[in-house]
Amino acid sequence: MPNLDNQTVQLALVAAVALLMLFQMIVLLAVFFVIRKAVRSIREDIENLRSSVAPIIDNTRELITRLTPKIEQTTSDLAVLARNLRTQAADVQSAADEIVERVRRQASRIDTMLSNVLDAVERASVFMADTVAKPMRQLSAILASAKAVIEALRTVDPAAARSRPNHAPGDDRFV
Repeated sequence: MPNLDNQTVQLALVAAVALLMLFQMIVLLAVFFVIRKAVRSIREDIENLRSSVAPIIDNTRELITRLTPKIEQTTSDLAVLARNLRTQAADVQSAADEIVERVRRQASRIDTMLSNVLDAVERASVFMADTVAKPMRQLSAILASAKAVIEALRTVDPAAARSRPNHAPGDDRFV
């Protein structure tokens, strides 16, 4: 075996390190080319995406620009409409409350009037009953007594007249 002195070992180590560094440089160069190719591919994809999305973004921006004043106008119109509706609803509510109050007053008035009319009718009927019925009873009593006197005078036998009833057959009214 050859003589392994210090210089030979150092030379072998330097050669091994140089060889490993060359291998590392080749690997790093390969990684560099792969990354460079990936970056190009990503750039192309981004450009394709940008070219397809850019018109959509521009159209959307243009649409928003055109619609913004209309949306703001519509919003303000809706706010005015809501205020007007609230005002009109309050007016309708106050009118309805007033109508209900008037109807209550009129119903109370009609109730009072009808009660007064019915009371007057009842008083009139009681008055009529007393005014008409009492003289009719008296007249009926006078006529019954006149009939009894006439019948008593027509009969020859006064005892027979007393045994007969004072009313006609089938007349069950009390006199």
